[in-house]
Amino acid sequence: MTHPEQPLSRRALRDAQSAKGRSRSASTDAGARATAPSESPRGMGAFIARHPRAVLTTALSVGFVLVATGALFAGVAVGSASANAPETIVTATPTPDPRELPISIAAPSRLRTCSIDALARDERLTTLFGSVINATTGEVLFDRQAAVPARTASVLKVLTAAVALSALGPEYRLTTRVVPGSSPGTVVLVGGGDATLSRLPAGQESVYRGAPKLSDLAAQTVAAYAAANPDAPGITQVVLDSNFWSTADKWDSSWARSEQTIGYHSEVTALQVDGDRQDPRQLTSPRSTDPVARAGAEFAAALAAAGNPAGVPTWTTGSAVSTTVLAQVQSQPVKTLISQMLPNSDNTLAEMLARVSSKAIGLNGSAASLNQTFTGVLNIYGVPTTGLSIRDGSGLSELNAVPAQYVAQLFAVINGAGQNLELITGALPVAGVSGSLSGRFTGANAVARGQVFAKTGWIDSSYSLAGIVRAADGSVLTFAFYAIRDGIGSSAKEALDTLTTGVFTCGDNLSNN
Repeated sequence: MTHPEQPLSRRALRDAQSAKGRSRSASTDAGARATAPSESPRGMGAFIARHPRAVLTTALSVGFVLVATGALFAGVAVGSASANAPETIVTATPTPDPRELPISIAAPSRLRTCSIDALARDERLTTLFGSVINATTGEVLFDRQAAVPARTASVLKVLTAAVALSALGPEYRLTTRVVPGSSPGTVVLVGGGDATLSRLPAGQESVYRGAPKLSDLAAQTVAAYAAANPDAPGITQVVLDSNFWSTADKWDSSWARSEQTIGYHSEVTALQVDGDRQDPRQLTSPRSTDPVARAGAEFAAALAAAGNPAGVPTWTTGSAVSTTVLAQVQSQPVKTLISQMLPNSDNTLAEMLARVSSKAIGLNGSAASLNQTFTGVLNIYGVPTTGLSIRDGSGLSELNAVPAQYVAQLFAVINGAGQNLELITGALPVAGVSGSLSGRFTGANAVARGQVFAKTGWIDSSYSLAGIVRAADGSVLTFAFYAIRDGIGSSAKEALDTLTTGVFTCGDNLSNN
């Protein structure tokens, strides 16, 4: 017998169907006869009576099958009914790609194979800061600590020249004036920052060719004073006014006094003659401890030589009150002063141009104003001045700090000319030919002679070289190299020349490796 909780077997199902047939047959005879009360039920009823739980389970299973089948056909019907309906197309919204994609695919970089790394590691250079740039494309070809601000030595004079060209203009001239004093017989000599004013007589040239003459200024003064004071034409006293900037601000504490005594640099006073040289004809000549007093004594003598009725007047220091000009002389234009400053690295001229530039843009001409002067004015050339720290205009201070990459980038602008910068290129020393590079680039480095236009630099802790290279392959590269170490030896100059010759040889094939 099938377990009450299990479905009927196939045989039990056939027995149930047979019993159903017999029940139908029996029903036709129901009216003719009746079952006796004591007789047991027969047919389907008897089967159900005997197996009630099995029949119930079977019925529920069949009902479930019929319901499922009906649902299936209903689904087919619904599907058939909707088959002719328009299809709705759902477009998915794409998820944005969080990555930034280039507008266009960058061109492949050129593989450069010419290295100067071994030259850059020359022990004579000690700590090297360097940058080389293709002046045409702006590509950085070589970088060794290029973004680190470092002492430049006299390479800074290139920045000073660029500042002067912008703040003053190439035709600007520095003026020295004489005005009436506040008492009879007195005139005031007013300095305007022109260190080239020369005490040499007419027909003789100082290191600053074409410089104005103190004798001319004296002759004008004697004539003008006599005309204004016919009853008392004699000049008995000269007041020396060097207050264009503070007279106390004449020597930076970071400079070595040996620069003054050997003859590389004068004190920075707005009134002086011949750059305060002992010998006006010598580039390197000892300087005095009081440039203003030297200028006063020389002017008093020049007044007497020009026919002053009172002979040689006395002199003292003070300030001008009158604005009436009795006499004046002017320097060569700034473009000429730059051509005199850069080739021979004239420290005094550099300091004068820096201080006068400060005054021209509305500052006070002090050493402290130079950082603002330089960073403000140099921005006009489009090279960011981040990292510049300017202590002076000559580069003598170890406290100056300029990244080598800035100098190389500025030279790229200079090479492109415009804004009068071609005046700087024309004034640069040329390797093996002129200025402070005339005796350099010898031996194997002679191959680059005439093709390197650069500013040299030297202080006790740094040798530097920066400028423009017209390379062997025809490319134009700009560069800046600083070799830095306390007590660095002069052999670093040759190492810098060799490194620069490597740049010349490699040209645009120069690799940063």
